[in-house]
Amino acid sequence: MDPGAGNHGREERLALAFRYARLCGILARQEIVVVIATISLFREVHDWNRRHLPQYFEVYLKVPLEELRQRDPKGLYAAFDRGEVSDIAGVDLEVDEPRNPDCRLDHDETLTVTDLADLVVEKLEKKISP
Repeated sequence: MDPGAGNHGREERLALAFRYARLCGILARQEIVVVIATISLFREVHDWNRRHLPQYFEVYLKVPLEELRQRDPKGLYAAFDRGEVSDIAGVDLEVDEPRNPDCRLDHDETLTVTDLADLVVEKLEKKISP
């Protein structure tokens, strides 16, 4: 098992999330369009982003834990079950769902990646249209 997989606690993950957020803020203030995909676990980061990032647009992809366990490309959930790792988001590390994302996508096996991208673009266009 990769020693870097799992075992990243709340404080370490929170610090990293704020580093990403601040970097996005620096780039956005230079009028660079920033798109970042992260596992945003904590409400204080969601709130900070809303207050500090110009034209912030939050997409929340909600996938049930059972589906995440089935996918498990890194074997993290299996390693957790064997007691080899801890601090797995949604298992023993609490995740704060966004309060009011601009776009929420619920897991739906009938939708393709293109379908999901189209939904995000549609919501984004509605937000930025005058």
